[in-house]
Amino acid sequence: MKLAPHFSLAEMTASETAARNGWDNTPNDDEIRNLTRTAQLLEMVRDVVGKPVLVNSAFRSKQVNDAVGSSDRSQHRLGCAADIRVPQMTPRAVVEACIAAELPYDQIIVEFDAWTHISVPNDPASAPRRQALIIDRNGARPFA
Repeated sequence: MKLAPHFSLAEMTASETAARNGWDNTPNDDEIRNLTRTAQLLEMVRDVVGKPVLVNSAFRSKQVNDAVGSSDRSQHRLGCAADIRVPQMTPRAVVEACIAAELPYDQIIVEFDAWTHISVPNDPASAPRRQALIIDRNGARPFA
């Protein structure tokens, strides 16, 4: 099932952790609607950077989320977030491009200089916060 022209439900729910443990990582209807909004934002990222966007992780069931050590409040639990990589671009460059393009992200985070986390608001009726951060071994701080 396609959620957006370049992103499928299978891609947005793929999980090595779930596969390795035989766990179900199937989203419900509300989570699929959120994943669709997230995939649409990823299409905007793809347009801005002019390159394919690779999804490391998007939706995570509670079981998968707990196993990877993430917070119960993670937007991944709702289908509202994706961790991405863009070939031949640093996470910092991806964030800078998204900020410059004024994309409607809720949060965008350079995580450990290895990937970019990007999300849509949890409530579709809410305005995006456009919060940009860096997270690394020193903690979280505003993107600068």
